[in-house]
Formats: sequence, C-alpha cells, structure tokens
Amino acid sequence: MVDVSRRGFLKGLAGVAGAGLLLGHARNGLGGAVRISSGTDVVPLGQTGIRTSVLGIGTGTNGGRQQRDLGTEGFTALLRHAYQSGVRYIDTADAYMMHVYIRQAMRGLPREEFFILTKTRARHPEVARADIERFRRELNTPYLDCVLMHCMTEGNFPTEMRPVLDVLLEEKAKGRIRAVGVSCHGYEPLVASVDCPDLDVHLVRINPFKLHMDEEVNKVVDEMKKMAAKGRGILGMKIYGETGYDTREKRYEAIKLALSLGCVHAFTIGFVKPEQIDETLELISQAAKELT
Repeated sequence: MVDVSRRGFLKGLAGVAGAGLLLGHARNGLGGAVRISSGTDVVPLGQTGIRTSVLGIGTGTNGGRQQRDLGTEGFTALLRHAYQSGVRYIDTADAYMMHVYIRQAMRGLPREEFFILTKTRARHPEVARADIERFRRELNTPYLDCVLMHCMTEGNFPTEMRPVLDVLLEEKAKGRIRAVGVSCHGYEPLVASVDCPDLDVHLVRINPFKLHMDEEVNKVVDEMKKMAAKGRGILGMKIYGETGYDTREKRYEAIKLALSLGCVHAFTIGFVKPEQIDETLELISQAAKELT
C-alpha cells in the first residue's frame, strides 16, 4: 500500500495542477489544451507538428531484453495488439536492438499512422550521420518521426554534444527526421536541456515513487513546465518505474499523476503481455474521468 505522506503529497500536487494547468489535459504548446479521455486519443506533441497517441509501447524493458525474449512472432503479436487497441506511438532506441523486430511487426501496417521515436548513443557527428541512415534502413522507413540523443548524464551536454546535435538538425532540414530531442539521466542535464533552444522533444522520467527518476517529483515537474512553456513536446517514461509495481493501485496512481500534470503529452510504458496494454488503457480512461 502507498504510505499516507505520499498520498498527501500527491493530493497537494494535483491541487496545484488543477489550479494552473487544467487537470486531465495536456497542453499542446500553442496556448490551448487537448482533452485526454483515453490512452488512444491522438494529441499534438508540443509545437512539432507531430501527433501521437497518448499511450506508447516501449521496447526498452531491461535494455530491450524482455521484448527480444518474446521472439519475432511474440513481439509482432504484442505490437499488433497495441495497434488494434489504438496505440500508435512506438518508443525504441539503437541500444535496445529492437529496430528489426519493429520493422517485422509493422509489415503491412500504414507507416503514416505511427509516431516512431528512436535514440542514438553517438558521441561523434559522423557516427550520428551513419546512425540515421542505418536506423531508416533497419526500420524500413524513409523518415524517423523523432530521434533523441540518448542518456545524457552531464549538465554540459548542450555544448559537448553540439556537433551531434548539428547533424540531427541537418537531417531534420532534409526531412529524414521530423523532430530532435533528448533523454536525460540526471537532474543537471535535465535542467540544462530546458535552455537548449534546438530541442523539440524531451523524454522525461516521471512517477510518484521516485523510482529511476532524476530528482524529487516536484523538481522534475518544475522543469517539465518550463519545457511546456517553450512549446516543446514532452513524453513521460518510467511511468511504471520499470518494475510494473506490485499492485494495480500503484499503477493507477502513476497514470493519474502523469495525466494530472498538464504538461505530459504522451508517455511510453514497456509491455510484454497484451493484457498489460489492456489494463493500462483501462487505467488511463479511469483516471481521465476522475480528473475531469
């Protein structure tokens, strides 16, 4: 069970969100708000011009191992179930070694319906350039919806990673990437990312239990609000803290927090069973009703 102090904290946080951000809504970065009623709602991702389903299927549980353990047929069945349920956001990364699995699972499905996000660990511009070509080939797609610089751990990354970022921006100008962003592992890089003007999208770790997060919840939320004010697309990760938690109640609490903030456009969760997708969609609908 969740302790009383955490419940009190979340109640206070929800009150602040309700006063300033419209509970159960995700700001679209253009001064309006998108009402979220379900995990399959398709919403604007900040000012990127991209639209995505609120719920995304993640492919990086334990570095992608659990999804790879499903095998090609098992993962295809999982992704097809997500698609048939209305999920259109796929979150992956070069480090997860899932591109080929995703290509196989998407065979015959309309590419234009999907928001595909992947990540590069490149630390040299030419490696980044080669990565983009390889990612497009591995995923069998002419364009990548979003490419993130993966796992930034230092506050000086906007300077140190500038050559890589410049390559991603060049690829964006050529139409091979639609949006450029970052995933941060650490509070200093998270703060630094806010003031990096060339970023379109932030992938941020957020859950009520500070599990695999970068700082206290309120501090992370403060930075997310700054990102939203700049029109950035904000995607939540570690919603279930990688563990899936041990109760439906905790999973509901995590979903409710993500929806209540008003600055999370969509979020990704790693699934290995179709029933996990079904439950999460139920929890999102339940939380959305409670918050509106």
